[in-house]
Amino acid sequence: MIDAFEKVPVQIFPSPKEGSAFVASEIATLIKSKAAKNETCVLGLATGSTPIKLYQELVRLHKEEGLSFKNVVTFNLDEYFPIEQDAPQSYWSFMHKHLFNHIDIDPKNIHIPSGKWPKEDIKKHCAEYDAAIIKAGGIDLQILGIGGNGHIGFNEPGSSFHSKTRVIHLDQLTRMANVYEWHDLNKVPKLAITVGISSIMKAKKIVLLAWGNKADIVAKAVEGDVTEQLPASVLQNHDDCTFVI
Repeated sequence: MIDAFEKVPVQIFPSPKEGSAFVASEIATLIKSKAAKNETCVLGLATGSTPIKLYQELVRLHKEEGLSFKNVVTFNLDEYFPIEQDAPQSYWSFMHKHLFNHIDIDPKNIHIPSGKWPKEDIKKHCAEYDAAIIKAGGIDLQILGIGGNGHIGFNEPGSSFHSKTRVIHLDQLTRMANVYEWHDLNKVPKLAITVGISSIMKAKKIVLLAWGNKADIVAKAVEGDVTEQLPASVLQNHDDCTFVI
């Protein structure tokens, strides 16, 4: 008798490059099938070191194989708060550097939470962000990474499974993991804006990428109990989620 511990399908590749190429081809197929029907393709995008090779491959598909992003609408998961849009550490800068500056996406179709939203209006802007995702038809495919503490987006341990887009206090582990961008822990923002877990779970398809030393947390997320203390474990309840590791 074969005993399957995994509660989420897991695809294992020899290297991040091969795993990223697999996911990029899935995205390309989706974009083309939507374009053939004259429909927009809505992608949920992640930042951090994990998806960089994925974005490199999407840029290659655009430049060498003619993959067009004209029908693509994107929503990013998160952004530091507060932060200037053009700061080198902002996720706005990250996305343009690694993807948007190199493809034919319409800038009007790019959505990233703003680190410059005025504090007093932030609830309104977060609600508008969720509403914009719904108005676009919902996320067709959501790309996720996983933090060493099991976070998805910046939904830190303890985040409600019912949470929507909001401002969140960053876990110390998360700030330490991101210190390479700032070179000084004191400079890493203590707050971020993140799309909530309930919003992530509404995506039609989810692909979570994990490379490097994430084996322990991935095992807990796909084999362990579903708990708000490990936000990625909620993905066990999604109808179409794959971990690519």
